[in-house]
Amino acid sequence: MRCPYCQSEDTQVKDSRPAEDGAAIRRRRACPDCGGRFTTFERVQLRDLVVMKRSGRKVPFDRNKLQRSFDIALRKRNVEPERIERAVTGIVRQLESSGENEVGTGEIGLLVMEALKSLDDVAYVRYASVYRNFREAKDFQDVLGELKGEPEVE
Repeated sequence: MRCPYCQSEDTQVKDSRPAEDGAAIRRRRACPDCGGRFTTFERVQLRDLVVMKRSGRKVPFDRNKLQRSFDIALRKRNVEPERIERAVTGIVRQLESSGENEVGTGEIGLLVMEALKSLDDVAYVRYASVYRNFREAKDFQDVLGELKGEPEVE
């Protein structure tokens, strides 16, 4: 593993422990050249996923982008980081085990919305407002109705 500070190729693992309910390994590393310390995570990857954008462009799946979506929606909300990590890991596992190498942004968006609905109502509405491209207050009312269990009015 390359040192992020001095780019040295030789770093040493100082500590390893399971993370994310055993789905990853967290490693503390030290660089013998510059003395820098940093953390890496090692995860199982079942397959290389490709995301099909609405424009038709294909890009490699990036777990960090998925994590950032949750972080933005849940900003200043009191949700434990472990619950967020479990949701992200669950979505990644679901996508990897689907059997498809290509996944659309729409499918990912729906999975994120479902996960956010169970984590935090406010985050769900925040994400839905961007994902569904809300244009007026009625759009918010419709989503709030969904949260209450009311049927959607067309």
